[in-house]
Amino acid sequence: MDPGFRRDDDWRVPPERVRVPMTPYRAPLADMAFVLGDVVGLSEIAALPGLAEATPDVIEAVLGEAGRLAGDVLAPLNAGGDREGSRLENGVVTTPTGFVDAYRQFIAGGWNAVPFDAAIGGQGLPWAVATALQEMWNAANLSFSLCPMLTQAAIELLDSHGTPAQRATYLAPLVTGRWSGTMNLTEPQAGSDLGAIKTRAVPDSDHYRITGQKIFITYGEHDLADNIVHLVLARLPDAPAGTKGISLFIVPKFLPRADGSAGERNDLRCVSLEHKLGIHASPTCVMAYGDGGGAVGQLVGEENRGIEYMFTMMNNARLGVGVQGLGVAERAYQQARDHARSRVQGRVAGGREAVPIIRHPDIRRHLMTMRALTEAMRALAYETAASLDRAKRLPDAASRDRWQQRVDLLIPVVKGWCTDAGCEVASRGLQVHGGMGYIEETGAAQLYRDARIAPIYEGTNGIQAIDLVGRKLMRDRGAAMRALIDEQRQEIDALAAMPGDDGAAIRGGLADALEALQRATDWLVENGSADPSRALAGASPYLSLCGTVAGGGLMARSARLAAARLAQQPADAGFLAGKVITARFYAENILPMAVGLADVVTSGSASSLALAEDQF
Repeated sequence: MDPGFRRDDDWRVPPERVRVPMTPYRAPLADMAFVLGDVVGLSEIAALPGLAEATPDVIEAVLGEAGRLAGDVLAPLNAGGDREGSRLENGVVTTPTGFVDAYRQFIAGGWNAVPFDAAIGGQGLPWAVATALQEMWNAANLSFSLCPMLTQAAIELLDSHGTPAQRATYLAPLVTGRWSGTMNLTEPQAGSDLGAIKTRAVPDSDHYRITGQKIFITYGEHDLADNIVHLVLARLPDAPAGTKGISLFIVPKFLPRADGSAGERNDLRCVSLEHKLGIHASPTCVMAYGDGGGAVGQLVGEENRGIEYMFTMMNNARLGVGVQGLGVAERAYQQARDHARSRVQGRVAGGREAVPIIRHPDIRRHLMTMRALTEAMRALAYETAASLDRAKRLPDAASRDRWQQRVDLLIPVVKGWCTDAGCEVASRGLQVHGGMGYIEETGAAQLYRDARIAPIYEGTNGIQAIDLVGRKLMRDRGAAMRALIDEQRQEIDALAAMPGDDGAAIRGGLADALEALQRATDWLVENGSADPSRALAGASPYLSLCGTVAGGGLMARSARLAAARLAQQPADAGFLAGKVITARFYAENILPMAVGLADVVTSGSASSLALAEDQF
């Protein structure tokens, strides 16, 4: 055995063995600004009530400073955090070297507060901007970013469903990031079936006593924040069975004092950390509640409505996890691109000397696929966040409801499609590195390992597909999806004014893809109720179809807007021309998959169910 390795689980490359450093991360600020300003229409979002602070100069400064923090502070900790991991000793979890200082810089900069109203200590900026920042944190250091992502989701839940007293106690320290938040859902026997949870909550005077065990609790214990606010699903003694008998409780690590500081230790502890494929620096905890008689918890809202309330946090987190797929994809693309520029190997056709591998056609194909998928993911994630801003802030209720339907429709697509695409981009990045990508020295393997969790947690992508088809599509008989399709068909008409062959190619690819999405949607609506098993067997291909086409529509919009600016002969003509080329690549190389996916949805589901169980 290599003497550089031990026989325990510390299999990773020791620091002294690392010879090829991971490519430094630099936030793609020009691309982010283009998507926010041109594709999403940030000026329209900034005009909504409560977003007066979102002026162009403020947004530019925010993005620039966030890029510095991500690139100079968080990204350099990524590889070391992967090697070192978080550690549990005597009930205390210690995060990797540098994480505590980085978190202090993070909260000192007010980054945790960006999308929240000033009334609760927030910065009053759009969720679309906060989503761009989340992309940076995820790309720089996915393990680190999980802590603030869940804290922001906890803030939204408590702001929406907490009592005035709970909001007064918990929101301010959570918004600043001095306290962090967690989501305590599942248990060893339950998995994704939350109706099977057994954690108990017994009334005791003005609070409840919580007893039970929770698993897969991200940042359930750590040394970054002064207090950890656990949001715990539990069952009252007389609660009905299943999900209708679950309530939600605030169970802090330290009980708050009257002055708002963290006081007495509550009856809860981390009993172990999971040993994972990736995100090693993020502590994934098994939490025990009530070993000493019962942890003190406060009921959120009404009894037996915990799942309903928790969906506020879950949907926020699902959007955030979709952005994780985007962030890892961007980092993998940068890594592969820079390696391809510098790695000299092989000759091109007709050449005599070895060349950088970026000149080889197959490497170009990989890089263009990575780039196109990443740009489509970015546009879809930012567009969904902008829809969320409209759903929260438009003055009239009917408009808010309409945009909320769009958000509800797109969140499972962002979570599912972007995380699947993130895994594909990370895998292609490893392929571009060749043999050097398969070992740990370049960092490409870490990105692949880290990306793989995103299609699993916060509801597996299969569950997202079931939600998309079984709930979102069927509740309105496809009306929200057809509205999205009609909106993208307007983009086809607008592309007619785009000069040259590019517009025609993009227009044709999008038209065929939208027809495929329309066909699959109609089939599911017509057959879903009569044969739900077949509909759900095609749900995952349908989700992939939706993401592929929605991303393609936004890439078409991106190309059209870039072409219009190119006509003015701007200084950034090269950047804009790249937008048009990438959109055409997407239309010609990725959108054609939509027809095949639609065929799988409408024709392939029966064979998925044909084998008997004992034939597998």
